[in-house]
Amino acid sequence: MKRELGIARCGLACCLCSENKHCNGCALGECPDKDWCENLKCSMEKGLAHCYECQEDCRKGLLLRLKPYGFTLFAKRYGEEELLNCLERNEKNGIAYHCEGIVGDYDHFDNVEKLIAFIKEGKR
Repeated sequence: MKRELGIARCGLACCLCSENKHCNGCALGECPDKDWCENLKCSMEKGLAHCYECQEDCRKGLLLRLKPYGFTLFAKRYGEEELLNCLERNEKNGIAYHCEGIVGDYDHFDNVEKLIAFIKEGKR
């Protein structure tokens, strides 16, 4: 885990991304998707560092997907530091952010509350 990369604006975990050897994430303006990322543009227009800082319950861009939406809701409720703590603990316990390509253990949920519970508890 590269904790210093933290959480992307949209909620994805740059700190655990398999691409973080070559990418420093959107926080440093180096995201490879910066030209088209709706969440990056929106949060910058609002002067926010992350979507979880916004008061809206937004489902734009990557927030249409359950994982980034769930991570964003988790950070809204418990804070980014707690999200990072849980992700780090879960990684040490064998929970993979990416297993096959960009799909991992956090991608197999159809309910955001179940995903949030999985992040918090580290077990299904």
